[in-house]
Amino acid sequence: MINISPASKAQQKAVIKYMKNNYDEIKTRVPKGEKEKFQEHAASMDESLNAFTNRAMNETMQRDTKKADS
Repeated sequence: MINISPASKAQQKAVIKYMKNNYDEIKTRVPKGEKEKFQEHAASMDESLNAFTNRAMNETMQRDTKKADS
């Protein structure tokens, strides 16, 4: 059995600093029940909800750009 101890305050602080310096956050609201549907779809594609959201946004932007260029 693997014994995983909770992160120390210093580790937590380091993670927060890293996240702040390397990532932007986008908060999305969806109607009740939709989140679970998106999570199930993401899992079926072997990806996290975050990865699915990023992929969906990037693919949509690519399609929109191709459409605008036509």
